[in-house]
Amino acid sequence: MRRWLHTGLVGVLLLAGAPGSLARQALDVDLRVDAPPSLAGLAERVRSIDQQRLAAALARAGLAVPPLVQVTLIPEADARARATPRWVAGAAFGSHDVVIFPARVGSYPYASLESVVSHEVAHLALSAQAGDRPLPRWFHEGVAISVEQEWGVRSQVRLLLTTIGDPGSPALGRLFESESQPDTARAYLLAAALVSDVQRRHGAAVPGAIAVRVANGASFPRAFQIETGDTPADAAMRAWVPYQRWTNWIPVVTSGFAVWMAILALACLAFIATLRKRVLRRRQWADEEP
Repeated sequence: MRRWLHTGLVGVLLLAGAPGSLARQALDVDLRVDAPPSLAGLAERVRSIDQQRLAAALARAGLAVPPLVQVTLIPEADARARATPRWVAGAAFGSHDVVIFPARVGSYPYASLESVVSHEVAHLALSAQAGDRPLPRWFHEGVAISVEQEWGVRSQVRLLLTTIGDPGSPALGRLFESESQPDTARAYLLAAALVSDVQRRHGAAVPGAIAVRVANGASFPRAFQIETGDTPADAAMRAWVPYQRWTNWIPVVTSGFAVWMAILALACLAFIATLRKRVLRRRQWADEEP
């Protein structure tokens, strides 16, 4: 049985061949898609993915496109889908294989079928660059999200919202421990925020450089520290502190007392504005008198 290097998920899937396999050469990539007839249209979408754009996104992270990518699309009626949690949309394992459950695309971090493919191919590329040596899951997921989509305002707001009520940031070792979808979504966001902050401070290609050091025999913590000057835990605290500060204020500004103070302040501003209008109107009347 093969060992999963990325499970955006939980569980083990036994892959079986499916009809409709097709190889496509582009950018020296052998992209093969296996799908049953019911998913033929989606299989064609995968084959038509913009490989040049994907290669550019991987290159920005310091990664190369894997020479072989085998994508298997699995319908919900398949026993492998029934044995996998509903929130799992895709998985990558080894250096070549990707499994996707197309009916589940849409929940974070998978916005579209194309984004799922990009996300999982990023896992393959990262594993290949690390020489198939182990990398932490938070690093895998954070890098995959950085390739699939840019970390922007929308992602930051999403992280703030998911952190309300639980502003404490978990230790790196506890990320992805839970098997519930909300907890896992928060773990994805925290991992993405951390990798984005590391890239901002040390260059977008730093994930690839870390993976190369791991491939050359360094442990991941050592490789990370050589490339960034920080331990992973220190980097995590630096990246997550801004979100903790914001979420610590949210309960205060949304309390009943704060709401009444805001209403009083608005009432005072409205009263002052009304007085100002009256003064201006009286001056206007005075100027109009003969």
